[in-house]
Amino acid sequence: MPLAALFLVLLGALIHALWNVAAKKAGGDARFTFFSCVIMFIVWSPLCIWLGWDMLPAWGWKEWTAMAVSGFVHWLYFICLLTGYRKSDLTVVYPVARGSGPLLSSGVAVIVFGEQLSAFGVLGIAGVVIGVFLVAGGPALFRAAHDPSKRARIQAGIFWGVLTGALIACYTILDAWAVKMLAISPILFDYWCNVLRMPYSSIAVLRDIPEARRLWKLQWKYAAIVAIFSPIAYVLVLYAMKIAPVSHVAPAREVSMLFAALIGGQLLGESDRGLRILGACAIAAGVMALALG
Repeated sequence: MPLAALFLVLLGALIHALWNVAAKKAGGDARFTFFSCVIMFIVWSPLCIWLGWDMLPAWGWKEWTAMAVSGFVHWLYFICLLTGYRKSDLTVVYPVARGSGPLLSSGVAVIVFGEQLSAFGVLGIAGVVIGVFLVAGGPALFRAAHDPSKRARIQAGIFWGVLTGALIACYTILDAWAVKMLAISPILFDYWCNVLRMPYSSIAVLRDIPEARRLWKLQWKYAAIVAIFSPIAYVLVLYAMKIAPVSHVAPAREVSMLFAALIGGQLLGESDRGLRILGACAIAAGVMALALG
Protein backbone atom coordinates (compact mmCIF):
# COMPACT_ATOMS: atom_id res chain seq x y z
CA MET A 1 0.00 0.00 0.00
CA PRO A 2 1.43 3.47 -0.87
CA LEU A 3 2.39 5.54 2.17
CA ALA A 4 0.04 8.33 1.06
CA ALA A 5 -2.88 5.89 1.12
CA LEU A 6 -1.81 4.55 4.51
CA PHE A 7 -1.70 8.09 5.93
CA LEU A 8 -5.21 8.82 4.59
CA VAL A 9 -6.52 5.59 6.10
CA LEU A 10 -4.96 6.22 9.53
CA LEU A 11 -6.24 9.79 9.71
CA GLY A 12 -9.68 8.65 8.57
CA ALA A 13 -9.64 5.89 11.21
CA LEU A 14 -8.94 8.37 14.01
CA ILE A 15 -11.74 10.68 12.88
CA HIS A 16 -14.08 7.69 12.43
CA ALA A 17 -13.50 6.50 16.00
CA LEU A 18 -14.16 9.99 17.37
CA TRP A 19 -17.50 10.49 15.62
CA ASN A 20 -18.62 7.00 16.65
CA VAL A 21 -18.02 7.90 20.29
CA ALA A 22 -20.26 10.95 19.73
CA ALA A 23 -22.95 8.79 18.10
CA LYS A 24 -22.82 6.35 21.03
CA LYS A 25 -23.15 9.17 23.59
CA ALA A 26 -26.15 10.58 21.68
CA GLY A 27 -28.12 7.35 22.14
CA GLY A 28 -30.14 8.28 19.06
CA ASP A 29 -32.41 6.29 16.75
CA ALA A 30 -33.52 6.77 13.13
CA ARG A 31 -34.30 10.42 13.84
CA PHE A 32 -30.68 11.03 14.75
CA THR A 33 -29.81 9.92 11.22
CA PHE A 34 -32.04 12.65 9.80
CA PHE A 35 -30.58 15.28 12.13
CA SER A 36 -27.05 14.49 10.97
CA CYS A 37 -28.16 14.39 7.31
CA VAL A 38 -29.66 17.88 7.54
CA ILE A 39 -26.60 19.38 9.24
CA MET A 40 -24.35 17.60 6.75
CA PHE A 41 -26.33 19.12 3.88
CA ILE A 42 -26.08 22.63 5.32
CA VAL A 43 -22.38 22.44 6.15
CA TRP A 44 -21.09 20.79 2.99
CA SER A 45 -23.38 22.31 0.32
CA PRO A 46 -21.22 25.40 -0.48
CA LEU A 47 -18.11 23.33 -1.17
CA CYS A 48 -19.95 20.65 -3.15
CA ILE A 49 -21.88 23.14 -5.27
CA TRP A 50 -18.57 24.80 -6.15
CA LEU A 51 -16.85 21.48 -6.93
CA GLY A 52 -19.78 20.00 -8.83
CA TRP A 53 -20.90 22.98 -10.91
CA ASP A 54 -19.22 21.67 -14.06
CA MET A 55 -19.29 17.95 -13.21
CA LEU A 56 -22.98 17.31 -12.57
CA PRO A 57 -24.16 17.90 -16.17
CA ALA A 58 -21.80 15.13 -17.32
CA TRP A 59 -23.25 12.51 -14.98
CA GLY A 60 -25.58 9.90 -16.40
CA TRP A 61 -27.86 7.21 -15.04
CA LYS A 62 -24.93 5.04 -13.86
CA GLU A 63 -23.54 7.76 -11.60
CA TRP A 64 -26.90 8.71 -10.11
CA THR A 65 -27.95 5.08 -9.64
CA ALA A 66 -24.68 4.26 -7.86
CA MET A 67 -25.14 7.20 -5.49
CA ALA A 68 -28.81 6.43 -4.83
CA VAL A 69 -28.09 2.79 -3.99
CA SER A 70 -25.07 3.69 -1.88
CA GLY A 71 -27.09 6.32 -0.03
CA PHE A 72 -29.73 3.73 0.84
CA VAL A 73 -27.12 1.21 2.04
CA HIS A 74 -25.38 3.89 4.12
CA TRP A 75 -28.73 4.77 5.70
CA LEU A 76 -29.36 1.12 6.64
CA TYR A 77 -25.82 0.91 7.99
CA PHE A 78 -26.31 3.94 10.22
CA ILE A 79 -29.66 2.64 11.51
CA CYS A 80 -28.12 -0.72 12.44
CA LEU A 81 -25.11 0.96 14.04
CA LEU A 82 -27.27 3.23 16.21
CA THR A 83 -29.50 0.32 17.19
CA GLY A 84 -26.45 -1.65 18.27
CA TYR A 85 -25.18 1.29 20.32
CA ARG A 86 -28.53 1.52 22.15
CA LYS A 87 -28.58 -2.19 22.92
CA SER A 88 -24.91 -2.87 23.68
CA ASP A 89 -21.48 -1.33 24.34
CA LEU A 90 -19.48 0.59 21.75
CA THR A 91 -16.49 -1.66 22.45
CA VAL A 92 -18.56 -4.68 21.36
CA VAL A 93 -20.59 -3.30 18.45
CA TYR A 94 -17.86 -1.18 16.91
CA PRO A 95 -15.12 -3.84 16.68
CA VAL A 96 -17.51 -6.58 15.53
CA ALA A 97 -18.87 -4.29 12.81
CA ARG A 98 -15.45 -3.05 11.73
CA GLY A 99 -14.02 -6.57 11.82
CA SER A 100 -16.67 -8.43 9.86
CA GLY A 101 -16.86 -5.75 7.17
CA PRO A 102 -13.30 -6.03 5.80
CA LEU A 103 -13.41 -9.81 5.70
CA LEU A 104 -16.33 -9.63 3.32
CA SER A 105 -15.20 -6.57 1.34
CA SER A 106 -11.64 -7.88 0.87
CA GLY A 107 -12.93 -11.20 -0.39
CA VAL A 108 -15.28 -9.54 -2.84
CA ALA A 109 -12.53 -7.13 -3.96
CA VAL A 110 -10.31 -10.06 -4.88
CA ILE A 111 -13.14 -11.59 -6.90
CA VAL A 112 -14.67 -8.46 -8.46
CA PHE A 113 -11.58 -6.29 -9.04
CA GLY A 114 -9.14 -9.17 -9.59
CA GLU A 115 -6.91 -7.91 -6.78
CA GLN A 116 -4.36 -10.24 -5.19
CA LEU A 117 -3.29 -10.57 -1.58
CA SER A 118 0.37 -11.23 -0.79
CA ALA A 119 1.46 -13.34 2.17
CA PHE A 120 1.86 -10.13 4.18
CA GLY A 121 -1.64 -9.10 3.16
CA VAL A 122 -3.09 -12.37 4.42
CA LEU A 123 -1.17 -12.06 7.70
CA GLY A 124 -2.35 -8.47 7.98
CA ILE A 125 -6.00 -9.45 7.66
CA ALA A 126 -5.46 -12.22 10.22
CA GLY A 127 -3.91 -9.72 12.63
CA VAL A 128 -6.82 -7.33 12.20
CA VAL A 129 -9.39 -10.07 12.75
CA ILE A 130 -7.66 -11.46 15.85
CA GLY A 131 -7.25 -7.96 17.24
CA VAL A 132 -10.90 -7.15 16.66
CA PHE A 133 -11.87 -10.33 18.50
CA LEU A 134 -9.72 -9.36 21.50
CA VAL A 135 -10.97 -5.77 21.53
CA ALA A 136 -14.53 -7.05 21.55
CA GLY A 137 -13.86 -9.09 24.69
CA GLY A 138 -12.07 -12.24 23.53
CA PRO A 139 -13.36 -15.52 25.00
CA ALA A 140 -15.80 -13.55 27.16
CA LEU A 141 -17.90 -13.04 24.05
CA PHE A 142 -18.83 -16.72 24.17
CA ARG A 143 -19.01 -17.10 27.92
CA ALA A 144 -20.74 -14.52 30.11
CA ALA A 145 -23.05 -17.38 31.11
CA HIS A 146 -23.29 -16.30 34.75
CA ASP A 147 -24.76 -12.91 33.92
CA PRO A 148 -27.88 -13.14 31.69
CA SER A 149 -28.13 -9.38 31.20
CA LYS A 150 -24.48 -9.10 30.18
CA ARG A 151 -24.84 -12.10 27.89
CA ALA A 152 -27.90 -10.51 26.26
CA ARG A 153 -26.03 -7.23 25.71
CA ILE A 154 -23.03 -9.02 24.19
CA GLN A 155 -25.27 -11.15 21.95
CA ALA A 156 -27.15 -8.06 20.81
CA GLY A 157 -23.85 -6.30 20.14
CA ILE A 158 -22.59 -9.22 18.05
CA PHE A 159 -25.84 -9.47 16.06
CA TRP A 160 -26.07 -5.77 15.22
CA GLY A 161 -22.31 -5.58 14.74
CA VAL A 162 -22.27 -8.38 12.16
CA LEU A 163 -25.28 -6.90 10.37
CA THR A 164 -23.57 -3.51 10.32
CA GLY A 165 -20.38 -5.16 9.06
CA ALA A 166 -22.23 -6.78 6.17
CA LEU A 167 -23.55 -3.36 5.16
CA ILE A 168 -20.04 -1.92 5.47
CA ALA A 169 -18.86 -4.58 3.02
CA CYS A 170 -21.69 -3.70 0.62
CA TYR A 171 -21.06 0.03 0.54
CA THR A 172 -17.26 -0.39 0.50
CA ILE A 173 -17.37 -2.43 -2.71
CA LEU A 174 -20.07 -0.28 -4.30
CA ASP A 175 -18.35 2.99 -3.44
CA ALA A 176 -14.94 1.71 -4.55
CA TRP A 177 -16.47 0.76 -7.90
CA ALA A 178 -18.03 4.23 -8.23
CA VAL A 179 -14.83 6.18 -7.52
CA LYS A 180 -12.57 3.79 -9.45
CA MET A 181 -14.65 2.82 -12.46
CA LEU A 182 -16.97 5.83 -12.82
CA ALA A 183 -14.30 8.32 -11.67
CA ILE A 184 -16.75 10.20 -9.43
CA SER A 185 -15.16 12.71 -7.06
CA PRO A 186 -15.14 11.14 -3.57
CA ILE A 187 -16.31 14.42 -2.01
CA LEU A 188 -19.25 14.78 -4.40
CA PHE A 189 -20.07 11.10 -4.16
CA ASP A 190 -20.38 11.18 -0.37
CA TYR A 191 -22.32 14.46 -0.46
CA TRP A 192 -24.93 13.29 -2.97
CA CYS A 193 -25.31 9.94 -1.21
CA ASN A 194 -26.28 11.96 1.86
CA VAL A 195 -28.71 14.16 -0.10
CA LEU A 196 -30.38 11.18 -1.75
CA ARG A 197 -30.99 9.41 1.58
CA MET A 198 -32.62 12.41 3.24
CA PRO A 199 -36.20 11.63 2.04
CA TYR A 200 -36.43 8.23 3.71
CA SER A 201 -34.41 9.46 6.68
CA SER A 202 -37.22 11.95 7.31
CA ILE A 203 -39.93 9.30 7.70
CA ALA A 204 -39.20 8.67 11.39
CA VAL A 205 -39.27 12.43 12.09
CA LEU A 206 -42.60 13.01 10.32
CA ARG A 207 -44.28 10.25 12.33
CA ASP A 208 -43.91 12.21 15.58
CA ILE A 209 -42.76 15.79 15.05
CA PRO A 210 -43.09 16.93 18.72
CA GLU A 211 -40.87 14.05 19.86
CA ALA A 212 -38.41 14.82 17.07
CA ARG A 213 -38.20 18.41 18.30
CA ARG A 214 -37.50 17.23 21.84
CA LEU A 215 -34.77 14.85 20.67
CA TRP A 216 -33.27 17.55 18.44
CA LYS A 217 -32.67 19.78 21.46
CA LEU A 218 -30.88 16.93 23.22
CA GLN A 219 -28.91 15.50 20.33
CA TRP A 220 -28.08 18.30 17.87
CA LYS A 221 -24.53 18.78 19.17
CA TYR A 222 -23.73 15.11 18.69
CA ALA A 223 -25.44 15.17 15.29
CA ALA A 224 -23.26 18.12 14.31
CA ILE A 225 -20.10 16.20 15.22
CA VAL A 226 -21.23 13.25 13.10
CA ALA A 227 -22.30 15.52 10.22
CA ILE A 228 -19.03 17.42 10.08
CA PHE A 229 -16.51 14.67 10.73
CA SER A 230 -18.14 11.55 9.26
CA PRO A 231 -17.82 12.80 5.65
CA ILE A 232 -14.19 13.82 6.23
CA ALA A 233 -13.33 10.35 7.55
CA TYR A 234 -15.02 8.55 4.66
CA VAL A 235 -13.79 10.86 1.90
CA LEU A 236 -10.22 10.20 3.09
CA VAL A 237 -10.90 6.48 2.69
CA LEU A 238 -12.42 6.96 -0.78
CA TYR A 239 -9.33 8.84 -1.89
CA ALA A 240 -7.17 6.04 -0.48
CA MET A 241 -9.18 3.51 -2.52
CA LYS A 242 -8.40 5.49 -5.67
CA ILE A 243 -4.65 4.93 -5.22
CA ALA A 244 -4.50 1.60 -3.36
CA PRO A 245 -6.21 -1.81 -3.64
CA VAL A 246 -9.56 -2.10 -1.86
CA SER A 247 -8.45 -5.41 -0.34
CA HIS A 248 -5.71 -3.47 1.50
CA VAL A 249 -7.61 -0.30 2.35
CA ALA A 250 -10.71 -2.01 3.78
CA PRO A 251 -8.88 -3.99 6.51
CA ALA A 252 -6.41 -1.17 7.21
CA ARG A 253 -9.34 1.05 8.20
CA GLU A 254 -9.76 -1.15 11.23
CA VAL A 255 -6.85 0.53 12.98
CA SER A 256 -9.70 2.70 14.25
CA MET A 257 -10.06 -0.11 16.82
CA LEU A 258 -6.88 1.14 18.45
CA PHE A 259 -8.34 4.60 18.78
CA ALA A 260 -11.74 3.30 19.87
CA ALA A 261 -10.19 1.09 22.57
CA LEU A 262 -8.18 3.98 24.02
CA ILE A 263 -10.52 6.94 23.45
CA GLY A 264 -13.89 5.21 23.71
CA GLY A 265 -12.91 3.06 26.67
CA GLN A 266 -11.69 6.12 28.55
CA LEU A 267 -14.62 8.43 27.75
CA LEU A 268 -17.35 5.82 28.15
CA GLY A 269 -15.81 3.97 31.10
CA GLU A 270 -16.12 0.55 29.48
CA SER A 271 -14.17 -2.36 30.97
CA ASP A 272 -11.54 -4.96 29.90
CA ARG A 273 -9.14 -2.24 28.85
CA GLY A 274 -6.00 -4.42 29.04
CA LEU A 275 -7.42 -7.06 26.69
CA ARG A 276 -8.67 -4.39 24.32
CA ILE A 277 -5.30 -2.65 24.19
CA LEU A 278 -3.71 -6.03 23.36
CA GLY A 279 -6.23 -6.37 20.57
CA ALA A 280 -5.42 -2.87 19.37
CA CYS A 281 -1.73 -3.85 19.16
CA ALA A 282 -2.66 -6.87 17.05
CA ILE A 283 -4.61 -4.58 14.75
CA ALA A 284 -1.64 -2.19 14.46
CA ALA A 285 0.59 -5.13 13.53
CA GLY A 286 -1.95 -6.22 10.96
CA VAL A 287 -2.01 -2.75 9.44
CA MET A 288 1.80 -2.74 9.13
CA ALA A 289 1.65 -6.11 7.39
CA LEU A 290 -0.96 -4.76 4.99
CA ALA A 291 1.23 -1.74 4.26
CA LEU A 292 4.18 -4.03 3.47
CA GLY A 293 1.89 -6.17 1.32
